[in-house]
Formats: sequence, C-alpha cells, structure tokens
Amino acid sequence: MASVKEMDTYAKLWMKEAGSRLRASFNTKLDIEMKTNPNDLVTNMDKGIEKFFCDKIGEVFPDHRIFGEEGMGNDIKDLKGTVWIIDPIDGTLNFIHQQRDFAISLGVYVDGIGKIGMVYDVVSDELYHVIKGQGAYMDDQRLPTLPSASVNRSIVSINASWVTENRRIDPSLLAPLVRDARGTRSYGSAALELAFVAAGRIDAYITMRLMPWDFAGGVLLVEEVGGEVSNIKGDKLNFLEGDSLFVSKPGLHKEVFDKYLSGDTGL
Repeated sequence: MASVKEMDTYAKLWMKEAGSRLRASFNTKLDIEMKTNPNDLVTNMDKGIEKFFCDKIGEVFPDHRIFGEEGMGNDIKDLKGTVWIIDPIDGTLNFIHQQRDFAISLGVYVDGIGKIGMVYDVVSDELYHVIKGQGAYMDDQRLPTLPSASVNRSIVSINASWVTENRRIDPSLLAPLVRDARGTRSYGSAALELAFVAAGRIDAYITMRLMPWDFAGGVLLVEEVGGEVSNIKGDKLNFLEGDSLFVSKPGLHKEVFDKYLSGDTGL
C-alpha cells in the first residue's frame, strides 16, 4: 500500500506539471463546449489536464480510484479504498475570460478520510498543500492557526447570486450578513476561496452549490488550521453528491447561524 508521503510527493510534481501546461495554453486557441448551460463550460484543457492526472495516477497507483469533474476516472459510488478527487480547472470561466483566478484542486481520501489536500493557484504559482495532522502550507511557508473572528470585522466571500432572487435560498437571509460584514468578495473559484480562508486572506466563504471536486482539497486546508467546515445547515459535507458549503475562521460559524441562518433556509 502506498504511503501518504509517497502520494504527496507525486501529487506535488503532477500539480506543477499540470500548471505549466495550463500556462502554456494561454497563447493557443481553446476548444470550448457548453455542458448544462451557457455559464457551465468545459475546454479541451479541462479534459486534457484530467486525463493527465488519470494517466499518472493509473501508472503509479493502479489500485487507486479517481473521482474527477470531467468523468475520465471511475464511477464513484463510495469512498472505500484510496480515492483521488480532482478538479482539473476550478474556475473555468475565469480561465477562459481572464487567464487568472483559477486553480487545480486535488484531495486524496482513504476510506472516506481526507489525507492529502492541494490547491494550486496556477497563475500566481502558489501551491497550498496539507497532509492531515502535519500542518498546512503555502509552498514552504506553514500557515498559522486561524484566529477567531466576528462578522463586523470580516471579509466574507459570497457570490451575488445568493443575495438576489435565486432557486436555492431566500436572499433575504444572507443580505443582512453582506450588510454587516466589513466587506465581501467573490473570486469565481471555490478552491481558491477555500485556500484564501486557510491562509487568512478572507474570513469566510459561503456558497449554495458545489460538487465534491470543488471542495475536497480545500476543506482539508481549512480544517488543518483550525477553521470550521460545514454545509449551510451546519451538517457534515456530502463528498459523493455535492453540497452547499460554509467555511470560516473560528467563531464565525456560531455567529452566522445564530444571527442569519437560524430559520428555514429552504435548502
């Protein structure tokens, strides 16, 4: 059985190589396809990077399974054994339109327990990584334990969709949070927003709709530095079907649930 250290070493090498391929693609014409709607796009690079990881993992760890956004891995119905959960480009719209603010996200889970988490900010060349219980890092810099926070002194990352009319949550629930927070941001990449919470760059991140590959790597970073992780109901995340997500510095979970999400969210 492969050791966590061995998997971590290979994963870092593959993340860097995949990032180099993405940066090299900036001067080439992308093949862009629509998936479920005009805002849900996939490119030849999304598919190519996922295939790259599938090929590498298959060569080195043939008994491991892969749960990837573009469906090139295995048909995952459970998290038994070792499962690599991969988003080849988290923030595809940013990749297409801006060539920045996108990431590669990777989580390695063994019998449902997260062991390795990585988020690679490709353009900034910053690799956030964690082995469970051994500290979280940005490159070689260890990330400190997160301090407690309060809403009125916090920067909260939230998409404007959730405070305007939408099909998932009553916008009036979170509008007061936006009003009371020190400021709000939206980066368009869940993986980066998770990494930024872990690094203390933002204080909380809230969203109503993600898939496991969006958060599998990043939530391990947040948990390792003492942050709080749940869905919008305060329950554990669903790593097979996706979920809403709320991550924060210590103290913010209780304040947000007590003040803003104490009623029926409709989810």
